[in-house]
Amino acid sequence: MSSHIWCHGTNCHKSRTLDRVRGSKGSKVLRTKKIKQNTDSEWYSPDDMFNYFCSQNCLMSFIKNNLIRVVALAPRTEAQETLINDPVKTDNYYGWEITDRGVDNTTE
Repeated sequence: MSSHIWCHGTNCHKSRTLDRVRGSKGSKVLRTKKIKQNTDSEWYSPDDMFNYFCSQNCLMSFIKNNLIRVVALAPRTEAQETLINDPVKTDNYYGWEITDRGVDNTTE
């Protein structure tokens, strides 16, 4: 596996920053950035978005241009729900206090 991959941002090659300028005098271009893949590191996770995008701007431009296709991969057809225990509302000297009782893990 290569130690670097190209940024997947749709406008990465259009950002005018000095680290993207390549070429000899008279024929300069703006080039997509390479992203180092730290596969040897204990912190490396292939699911991390910044293994594929050089910045949050590149990530958002990719999402903006591909959102319909990304959602089509796993469409949501119904609402999701999480069971919780009823919160307790008590009246004390300082006013009402609502105690969160957490997630109900008794049923799956």
